[in-house]
Amino acid sequence: MAKKNPKDIMLKSQDAVLVDFYADWCGPCQTMNPIIESVLDELGGKIKLLKLNVDKHPQLAQQFGVRSIPHYALFKRGKILWRKGGIMTKRDLFQSLKAFT
Repeated sequence: MAKKNPKDIMLKSQDAVLVDFYADWCGPCQTMNPIIESVLDELGGKIKLLKLNVDKHPQLAQQFGVRSIPHYALFKRGKILWRKGGIMTKRDLFQSLKAFT
């Protein structure tokens, strides 16, 4: 089975998809990984996760206006429903995403 194009997932998914724009060398991005996973688990899988390495996909990061990382954008049916940059507390991330489940 061929790997799906990240842009297709962002723009065509009927499900809510949280795109995590990150880089392997980014300390704050690594800090957020367990927080994101925990929040998405608590939301019962209603939001899918797409991790997008900005070093491997610089054109997509630029296209969606990502100027710093970590950066998060919630997509559904090609529309950005919510976006935020930087480190967030688990509570803040949960509250922000819960509104879209």
